[in-house]
Amino acid sequence: MVEEDTIKLLRECDAGVKMGIASIDEVMDHVQHDTLKECLNKCKDEHDKLKDEIQDMLERFHDQGKEPNPMAKGMSWFKTNARLAVDESDQSVANLITDGCDMGVKSLNRYLNQYKAADERSKDIAKKLIKLEEKLTDDIRQFL
Repeated sequence: MVEEDTIKLLRECDAGVKMGIASIDEVMDHVQHDTLKECLNKCKDEHDKLKDEIQDMLERFHDQGKEPNPMAKGMSWFKTNARLAVDESDQSVANLITDGCDMGVKSLNRYLNQYKAADERSKDIAKKLIKLEEKLTDDIRQFL
């Protein structure tokens, strides 16, 4: 049970971190303020480091990980592009990223509760990802 929950939690973290990276990439060309750009780049770098850590752990379990849900990714892409077509402001970017972070935090907390038997290292990774998302939300709040 421990190994099964560990793999499932790591898969969800893998999908979440990939979704976060894709979302940041999606908005980056629309960012005007240097401080916002720095916040997003720093967070993306941290997501990349976590992604590598998650991949290393998944490889130990001979697992390929998980891609973000295609429907969720498509809806996110559509929402982002529709909103930025109307309003390319930093406020719009901050709104989109904050919404994504909130959804990520909610999902990751749900997975932490669902996969209680996961090992402590995978739980720590999920908690790190949650903290990253919460920190980004705090850092970009000034642009809302």
